Amino acid sequence: MSHTSRTYPHIQFKKTWKLTETALYHFGQCDATIKAISNTPIRPDYRADLHSIALIKGAQATTAIEGNTLTYEQIREIQKGKKISPSKEYLQIEVQNIITALNGILHELLVQKKIETINPELIRSFHKMVGKDLGDHFKAIPGRFRNNNVTVGNYLAPDYTDVQNLINQLCAWLKEEFHYESDQSFTEAILQAIVTHIYIAWIHPFSDGNGRTARLLEYYLLLRAGVPDIASHVLSNHYNFTRSEYYRQIENATLKKDLTEFIDYAVQGFRDGLYETLAIIQENQLQITWRNYIYGIFDNKKATGKATIAIKRRRNLILRIPSDKNINETEISELHPSIIREYSGLSERTLSRDLEELIIMDLVDKNKDGYRAKVEILKKYMALRLNQ
Repeated sequence: MSHTSRTYPHIQFKKTWKLTETALYHFGQCDATIKAISNTPIRPDYRADLHSIALIKGAQATTAIEGNTLTYEQIREIQKGKKISPSKEYLQIEVQNIITALNGILHELLVQKKIETINPELIRSFHKMVGKDLGDHFKAIPGRFRNNNVTVGNYLAPDYTDVQNLINQLCAWLKEEFHYESDQSFTEAILQAIVTHIYIAWIHPFSDGNGRTARLLEYYLLLRAGVPDIASHVLSNHYNFTRSEYYRQIENATLKKDLTEFIDYAVQGFRDGLYETLAIIQENQLQITWRNYIYGIFDNKKATGKATIAIKRRRNLILRIPSDKNINETEISELHPSIIREYSGLSERTLSRDLEELIIMDLVDKNKDGYRAKVEILKKYMALRLNQ
């Protein structure tokens, strides 16, 4: 492997980290959680929603770190076709570039099965996506390594004449160190994503857009490692939510020439983000199970005539009552157009009687704050375990 004429003590192209017991434990939890997410069926419409949310959150996170001020809600509206004010148009382009890049990477890997090792051309192509159509708001030529020296805060990036050589060394070392083409383990795959991110930040191959390019590479490597598409944004989210710590950890790794603490920080955030994604999926599964349970309960009720209408009305009512908060009768009567429609023309007591019947059936709980659905009764159908 050739070397540059100058040396950079923190850029060593060797294993400058130790996996702590905590990190190894977190890697194990990540692996188990990813398997749980991957093996849990999700309704197609809900999965599409989760994918859209993941894309928007990923784009919002990776651009917010660089100063983009668009909120999640604004980006969601932009995705629906809403126009943004001309003064903020470049912010919209910046975010849309990332969403397009994330979608493109996803399509290439999961649909076209076009899988590559990390190489200079791939790195440049990601940077080109980042800077597309940004004009003067992007202080680099999209897809080209820099031809000037740069300082980021107190950090002096490597001399621009060394960039190409450093990137070549990085790509060769990643292939050798992380064994992608020879039975790469889960831990090695996630480590490669984290380490590649840091090395791009250190080499700083472009005049602008290095952080976004690094996080696209990280996303690419996480997808390549088998992380589900609806969870591959969680590291970018972690970096954004803990932004000051993110920069502190990068600086710490640079000064110590050691990635141990950054890896601890990153994998813990990755684990937490995966947990949150799994919890969302499990909540959806719980709602599906609750719906099926309700239909089963009411299907077993024998009735004819007006009693059949009452059963259907109560079934619809319990399916609309939330389980995560208490609401009063007035709020219940306005929950959904179907509720309003069914109770219009009926006496005010009808809703009260229906709620009383649902309480008797042990489907609704009533307290001083109102009513809520007793979804927790499904726990008696779950596998038993000792809670310690």
